[in-house]
Amino acid sequence: MVGGYRFDDPDGEVGVEAMLIGRGGAVFHVPVTYRSAPLEDAAEHLIGTTEHSVLGQRWVYDAAGDPVALACYGRALQGQQEQAVLEIYEGDTLVAVRDQTAQLRVEPTTAREAAPDVRLSRVVGDVEGRHRLVVTWPGGEGAVAATVS
Repeated sequence: MVGGYRFDDPDGEVGVEAMLIGRGGAVFHVPVTYRSAPLEDAAEHLIGTTEHSVLGQRWVYDAAGDPVALACYGRALQGQQEQAVLEIYEGDTLVAVRDQTAQLRVEPTTAREAAPDVRLSRVVGDVEGRHRLVVTWPGGEGAVAATVS
């Protein structure tokens, strides 16, 4: 893993996280969501379930099939949502706040259309559009999402 980032769901219900995984000269973009219950009509996007130490069972989905994640990426591409900070907890107590291991920016930074259609990349740098969400990590950078015309 070369880096990662997350978004906060404005409703506080869905975890939106992406991992950047280097292998064989490529960096793969693995965006997922974590939910407290199954997402209706999205079985083809279900990766599996996991057990969170505090929150309990979570359903993990490919973010490309989760409307909450796509809305977060859409807002980020419009310059309306920043990536979240990493909060470190011990039990229920917040003990530290850190920057993510990867940083996001939008290119170009000009005015954007309302409610864009969003395309997520599977390989960093393998996505084009009018506006791109670019991730930077120690040793590299590339687009992970773009608006689709």
